[in-house]
Amino acid sequence: MIHYREGMKPFSIADISVNAGNRARAEIVVARLYDFTKMTVPIEVVHGTHAGPVLFVTAAIHGDEINGVQIIKRLLHQPIFENMKGTLIAVPIVNVFGFNAKQRYLPDRRDLNRCFPGAPDGPLASQLAHAIMTEVISKSTHGIDLHTGAIHRTNLPHIRASIDNEQMEQMAQAFGAPLIINSGLRDGSLRESAREAGVCVLLYEGGEALRFNEEVIQLGVKGVVSVMRHIGMLADEDAAQKPANSRVSTASYWARAPHSGMLNTACAVGDSVSAGQVLGTICDPFGRHCFDVSAKEAGVIVGMTMLPLLNEGDAIFHIATFNDAAKIKDVDEDTQQALTGQMDTYVT
Repeated sequence: MIHYREGMKPFSIADISVNAGNRARAEIVVARLYDFTKMTVPIEVVHGTHAGPVLFVTAAIHGDEINGVQIIKRLLHQPIFENMKGTLIAVPIVNVFGFNAKQRYLPDRRDLNRCFPGAPDGPLASQLAHAIMTEVISKSTHGIDLHTGAIHRTNLPHIRASIDNEQMEQMAQAFGAPLIINSGLRDGSLRESAREAGVCVLLYEGGEALRFNEEVIQLGVKGVVSVMRHIGMLADEDAAQKPANSRVSTASYWARAPHSGMLNTACAVGDSVSAGQVLGTICDPFGRHCFDVSAKEAGVIVGMTMLPLLNEGDAIFHIATFNDAAKIKDVDEDTQQALTGQMDTYVT
């Protein structure tokens, strides 16, 4: 327990009040299910000893994206909060409905990340979005939203952000992921509603649904701590320990299946590809009719399907493109560099 400092006001959220130098857990009440079970969103608040930014970190907006849950769990066990400025709001499981069902969506089949800012009298997804918007996002100055690929897809660790101003670009670079995709805002997304509320938000992608990926988790913990240092919540680190500049992608596209069949891949996430390069081959069960999947433009593979059974038109490889051809190279080395440096501790 850190000591209370006079003059630092308590932080109020979800019907609790947290004094300076303290941390507490609370539950945001959302709704009741048809069996009258009360559904709540668990949160933990760490309120610093001095005034500063308010950072929210959210995970499992899509209920099957569990890497972020582990990132937040490990973050909360880092010995970094003794002299923290400002407030951290940790929400490890936003979509409690989907998380308990091990599925992406809510019971009404809505995508929660298309339902912000929500409404208190709307459908279940809208009520949940409204509760998060009211209790978490509207009380924050910055945010990091943690995601993975969808079911049967994996993503390279990377940041998605609208880096159309210097503050957002610096925050994205501070995270230290090997790649940043300059990504527009989707209607109804958390990022869009947060932006309209004046909150700077990064989206961290990495790994696949319903699976832990240790590399993604470690980089995520380190990235959140780096952002906390950058925005002034934690003491700054030595320049030698600061992350190297991430490469910035200007756009991306999907290479899709030209024919139905079974896929044999010739590359992996993180690989650089050239225009026209064969990324994989789709064949029928007899191996008599085969079709190449080729890259339309040069870039880096940031996502790909893990399911080899495909119908014509299915998305297979997600490829980030760059204005500067010199930035098109394999990112394995960049990922390992991002993971180097001293972290205080990890819990499993």
